[in-house]
Amino acid sequence: MIVYNISIKINNAIEEEWVRWQKTEHIPEVMSSGHFIDYKFYHLLEDEVSDSDIYIVQYFSQSMQEYDKYIDNFAAGLRQKALDKWGNQFIAFPTIMQSVD
Repeated sequence: MIVYNISIKINNAIEEEWVRWQKTEHIPEVMSSGHFIDYKFYHLLEDEVSDSDIYIVQYFSQSMQEYDKYIDNFAAGLRQKALDKWGNQFIAFPTIMQSVD
């Protein structure tokens, strides 16, 4: 199992609208690519007080080939849509993980 893990630091001023957008638009668009079988959406709990929050989205793929197809055919366009909508009000840190059985 391949996990495409994206940690996103969000400006508090857009947080509520951004979470709604993730749930109703962005995550469904990623899933509709057909290259992931499931996802999880998390809010990182921290004790620090700041002007931003951190969210994590994990997309689960059955193989590296499926992940690569997503990156080659969908990732850039969806990333650009996010930048067009939110500009510099977020920072995303993608990583790839493999489950260890």
